[in-house]
Amino acid sequence: MSVSVQIGDFDIGQEIGTLTAVRTDIGAVVTFTGLVRDMGGGQPVSAMELEHWPGMTEQALEQIETQARQRWSLKATRIVHRYGALKPGDQIVLVIAASPHRGAAFEAAEFMMDFLKTRAPFWKKETTPQGARWVDARDADDTAQARWDQP
Repeated sequence: MSVSVQIGDFDIGQEIGTLTAVRTDIGAVVTFTGLVRDMGGGQPVSAMELEHWPGMTEQALEQIETQARQRWSLKATRIVHRYGALKPGDQIVLVIAASPHRGAAFEAAEFMMDFLKTRAPFWKKETTPQGARWVDARDADDTAQARWDQP
């Protein structure tokens, strides 16, 4: 289990390699990579600024990983989330779940991403031709996260 909150980009292949090195108990690795889109709220986006609360953010990501490990048989997990100035096409977030079986890896990766969208203390500001604006939380993200509370 490990989390990183960083300004710099990440290498997906390197992250997977580090997570699975000398491991023979892993049968499935599922990743999710989030990218900056060039459209936000129907407007072209030229830049995005992500802010976070240091210390609190890492703790929230660790709690999300811990919850995933409690729900599924996982051998390894990794969350990397960037902050700072980004542009369309840049990588924002990486979630990796490794398990003996694919079902647990898929579900755990989706779970972690759903909780990241709703529980991680990040704030996004998009720059469009009309100026900069803070991005509001989306009801769809809350709905996706809420389904994990059901038995």
